[in-house]
Amino acid sequence: MFHQHKSATIKLKALALATAAALAIGSLSAQAQDATPLINAMQSEDGTPSLAPMLKNVIPGVVNISVKGTKAVNVGPLFNIPEEFRFMFPDLGRKQNRQFRALGSGVIIDADKGYIVTNHHVIDGADQIRVALSDGREFDAKKIGSDPHTDLALLKLEKFSDLTEIKLADSDSLEVGDFAVAIGNPFGLGQTVTSGIISALGRTGLNIENIENFIQTDAAINSGNSGGALVNLKGELVGINTAILGPNGGNIGIGFAIPSNMVKTVTAQLEKFGEVRRGQLGILGQELNPDLAQNFGYKSNDGAFVNEVNKGSAADKAGIKPGDIIFSVDGKKVTSFGELRARIATIGAGNTVNLGIFRDGKEITLKVKLDTPQELSSADSGSLSEAFAGASFANAEGGGVEVTAVDKRSAAYAIGLREGDVITAVNRSRVKDLNALKKLVKDSSGRINALRIERNGTTVYITFR
Repeated sequence: MFHQHKSATIKLKALALATAAALAIGSLSAQAQDATPLINAMQSEDGTPSLAPMLKNVIPGVVNISVKGTKAVNVGPLFNIPEEFRFMFPDLGRKQNRQFRALGSGVIIDADKGYIVTNHHVIDGADQIRVALSDGREFDAKKIGSDPHTDLALLKLEKFSDLTEIKLADSDSLEVGDFAVAIGNPFGLGQTVTSGIISALGRTGLNIENIENFIQTDAAINSGNSGGALVNLKGELVGINTAILGPNGGNIGIGFAIPSNMVKTVTAQLEKFGEVRRGQLGILGQELNPDLAQNFGYKSNDGAFVNEVNKGSAADKAGIKPGDIIFSVDGKKVTSFGELRARIATIGAGNTVNLGIFRDGKEITLKVKLDTPQELSSADSGSLSEAFAGASFANAEGGGVEVTAVDKRSAAYAIGLREGDVITAVNRSRVKDLNALKKLVKDSSGRINALRIERNGTTVYITFR
């Protein structure tokens, strides 16, 4: 009975995809005469609805990625000892560098430049990155930039020829129920294709990455699929597969992908700056719920509720007020505060956006020029330097960067940073603000450096690598 049931399920799934392809063909035929190439791409040679012709065009744009590198790991029986007591046991519980290998997937997004997008966690700590194409060719790649908070990385092939790129779709046009196909390299087995539907949009609060606006799909995504492609029936990229939700990382029908529109904005910044320069509105808010919506006369549960506007922030300058409901960014619907945060952060500092606002029963549009963040949270500080992990920073009045908080169990506390410290220089270069600190630390990465700190009216130096 089990085998019969399983066989019936497979047949039903195949029938559903075939029906979707047939419906898409019929719809396209009715809409435009120039849809013939797409119609042909969704039929086998005998006219049977099939995804095979589309996949033949898409699979060459999905690559396998293998990396080698070193990572610091905890060793010794006392690796959990608090940092403030480590000086008592200098030879115990320290970190040592260990070699590692990892596999993942990637997507060619620019065939002329040799650009590949993948997940940050696939290449994190990699000293060597090797890319294998579906036709068996292999190339070395280098990292242009990566962003741990969106889990995206941009690679560039060092030598290449005859590449196939995958066109990016507008992920904001996706709807729940749309068919989707995931392509990747699960468990290192080689190119594998799975199919399903878009199960949900705008998923946040999963604590997978810090900036979340996931597409949820039931297309099977397993270990090694990370960085692979989620495409629509046209063969366009709608997302980058990033995470699975299941015991031991196994697939249970819930997978997540980073929307292609987020991929587009993040990779543009990585290409230009080598990092993501996040935009900031300067508001505190929450998810809109039915009670809030009713109390403010808003006839929807989609949107972001503004609790507080920081004085002098981009939002303040643009005229955003507490009690506003933000329902769109550049004309595109916002379903939650988490989605708003993700969109603003990845659009980038210095860019201008049009926000749809509901206020006092009316809809208005406000133009906002996004700020550069004036703070660096403890969640972000580790990406600046491992030595700063666990500390929060903010621009200090009169210049410099103030340490606003330090976790006593953190690396930042271990090197000597304390709450209230004001960093005024890195080596002999003055630190005016957070942007200056970020640049100086980045430029001196890998070397032993000295922070000049003003603490309780005295000057001290702290060294770090």
